[in-house]
Amino acid sequence: MHNLELYAVIFTSIRTNQNDGYSDMADRMVELAKQQPGFIDVESARNEIGITVSYWESLDAIKAWKQNTEHLFAQRKGRDVWYESYKVRIAKVEREYSFGKL
Repeated sequence: MHNLELYAVIFTSIRTNQNDGYSDMADRMVELAKQQPGFIDVESARNEIGITVSYWESLDAIKAWKQNTEHLFAQRKGRDVWYESYKVRIAKVEREYSFGKL
């Protein structure tokens, strides 16, 4: 369990039939987010509904990521080409626990 303050950005989406570089851009956004100050981790599942959860140290770190130039380009392309719809939810993580056999 983590004792640090943690925020989750939850991005859910319904894709269009257009691929047009989507996978490459998704991979690039993860690579770029990892370089942003305050970034902690990301989890993603893409099938019938896309779900990506990224974790950040603060709301200011999230705001800075939203304004990143390449991320702004990806957001525009997502609205124009890749998504029928999407939602973004920002939540404060109150508790975390996990299980794993090592």
